[in-house]
Amino acid sequence: MKKKPPAAGTGDWRKQDPDHAREQERHEQPIPSRRYIRTVLRDEGAPLTLEELCAHFGLEEGEHEALKSRLQAMVREGEIAQNRRGAYGEVKQMNLVSGVIQAHRDGFGFLIPDEGGPDVFLPPRQMRELMNGDRALVRITGVDERGRREGALADVLERGSRTVVGRLHAEQGVTYVIPDNPRVQQDLLIPPESRASARHGQMVVAEIVTPPGKRTLPVGRVTEILGEHLAPGMEIEAAIRAHGLPHVFPDAVEREAAEIPDEVRAEDRAGREDLRGLPLMTIDGVDARDFDDAVFAQRAKDGWKLWVAIADVSAYVKPGAPLDEEGLKRGNSVYFPQRVIPMLPEKLSNGLCSLNPDVDRLCMVCEMRVTPKGEIAQSRFFESVMRSRARLIYEDVARILENPDGAEAHERPHIVEPLQVLNEVFEALFAAREARGAIDFDSTETKVLYDAQRKIERIVPVQRNRAHRLIEECMIAANIEAGKLVARRKVPAPYRIHEQPDTMKVMALREFLAGRGLKLGGGDKPTAMDYAKTLERAKQRPDASVIQTVMLRSLMQARYSATNVGHFGLALTHYAHFTSPIRRYPDLLLHRAIKHVLAGRRDEFEYTVEDMERHGAHCSMTERRADEATRDAMLWLKCEYMREHVGDEFDGVVSSVAPFGLFVELQGLYVDGLVHVTALANDYYQFDKSHQRLVGERSKRAFGLGDRMRVRVVRVNLDERKIDLEPVGGASAPRPAKGKRR
Repeated sequence: MKKKPPAAGTGDWRKQDPDHAREQERHEQPIPSRRYIRTVLRDEGAPLTLEELCAHFGLEEGEHEALKSRLQAMVREGEIAQNRRGAYGEVKQMNLVSGVIQAHRDGFGFLIPDEGGPDVFLPPRQMRELMNGDRALVRITGVDERGRREGALADVLERGSRTVVGRLHAEQGVTYVIPDNPRVQQDLLIPPESRASARHGQMVVAEIVTPPGKRTLPVGRVTEILGEHLAPGMEIEAAIRAHGLPHVFPDAVEREAAEIPDEVRAEDRAGREDLRGLPLMTIDGVDARDFDDAVFAQRAKDGWKLWVAIADVSAYVKPGAPLDEEGLKRGNSVYFPQRVIPMLPEKLSNGLCSLNPDVDRLCMVCEMRVTPKGEIAQSRFFESVMRSRARLIYEDVARILENPDGAEAHERPHIVEPLQVLNEVFEALFAAREARGAIDFDSTETKVLYDAQRKIERIVPVQRNRAHRLIEECMIAANIEAGKLVARRKVPAPYRIHEQPDTMKVMALREFLAGRGLKLGGGDKPTAMDYAKTLERAKQRPDASVIQTVMLRSLMQARYSATNVGHFGLALTHYAHFTSPIRRYPDLLLHRAIKHVLAGRRDEFEYTVEDMERHGAHCSMTERRADEATRDAMLWLKCEYMREHVGDEFDGVVSSVAPFGLFVELQGLYVDGLVHVTALANDYYQFDKSHQRLVGERSKRAFGLGDRMRVRVVRVNLDERKIDLEPVGGASAPRPAKGKRR
């Protein structure tokens, strides 16, 4: 049966396209916008070819190529899909899901959907043609035994990376690169003529010439020799390239930054409120170099007035300019041990946009009236110029608040009272936070101390003090008000959302808690308050850290989205990142949205909801990318550190349980290693997921989360980032497994 031709456009498409005016501003010969193309495909109800779309829009022959380019770009970005006969259709209507591939070292992978929602599991056979970071379309084929959506590869939209970083091996005439990133599953074959001058064992960067096929490995050529495997700083160089972190600013960006004045000029201050007389101060870590927030508070008749001043990056970084494009590309600054990859050039990040003391700086201010109950009774945003009166560090502030008559207070007596007023505001805000049921996990952060050769000397815990919490609560208050403002004015913006926990994970959590005599309220949809109450009940128990770990793992990952669904963990209906535009691109977008509101403009904001959703998804990805890169660098350092401890014994605590073994954190070292299931007592062990333990089939003995073990370091594999442990003495005699509670 011959296909029915698509309906011709009902009139001039230019009048029907809601984004046509914007297209006219950007292009001499505007074509239908992305939004209108998707509307036509959706209304048509069937895929359309390029020729059919051109006919529908009534485009002239000279416009066909431009439409083709736009359609191909939309396919690459997963907005639409193209079937085997070349026709285009909406992804959802074609039962396809687009997203980014996240590979696992064991061969399987996941597709992280562009539009959010649960990930799609991809078994190893579907991963043969894919590499970590690729963008792909998958067809949902069913649900696996664990209740996860399972998919099959439909098309590779875009290769995520054209390079692989790893260690070069040359054996028996065959040269290949073992990827440094454990998520890159295939070794990269290097033909003899493509090896350059790289030697066996060196760390290299190799370009992928031929991607993997169903039965073939990828083929590449060496493009950069990083150096010897264990050279100081190699872990960061490798992580930067392995995760594709942009780390060199293009010439156009450097030129634009160089043209920005070194100081705030009189014309820059025009039209701004002058807060230079207000004693704002910055409170940061001792190693901080970019100061993007300053605070001050004063007592008022009905509570306090709180000012949160944030560096006005949007005054210098304009939409579409090279600085802006590079900032979007990077998404955020990346903080490695002893090195930062900034989102913006140092002239801005450490200079003109850093709220250094005793210099004029442009800022965006959130002024709030805080009630004694910690509620924000009123707030307003405005553009301002400020001058920081003090650069303080957390430790000094905490000591001053703890002892107002101590040495630190006597050195700077003029800041004692302002800090005490800020502390009063903090206590009110924190009380309100607890009252609404925000989840407050008590985590231990660590800091690496190095020797003269830039190797780990030791890893030490960093305790969050009152000053950390004080600044955190002030920033959260400003973020809440920023989210409310753009929502109230209906201006597109990137919200920081934290969705309700997945139902399956909640069920698993309830089963785990029941095994330990605890309950989680809230039925199928527990609230943050339900979580907070359970955490409070577990606080004084010896297994409190274990319970907290499992509860934390049940939560969704926070992300950026143009659709506001609130923030579950903070128990908030509105939340958006406003306070760090130097190092987070979503904050910069939010500043632009707020300025649009402040200007009282009636014209359409330059960003659509679709733009914000796309940028939010990208920035969520760059955030995950940064986390993975810094985690890989730290794993490298820890493995290198533990090479000196092979054969040594340590006390440890089981930090995670998997079907293949136990991950044990070595006490005092803050390093995790694996006790493989085969290293346990002579028995066959089964994974009890609901109770997070391994149980012996014959002995009925169990190893579970939080159990203490004495272990020996037996081997360290730096290439695979693995530390292998074995039980020592009594540690191989686990405790009996208890029966289920009735």
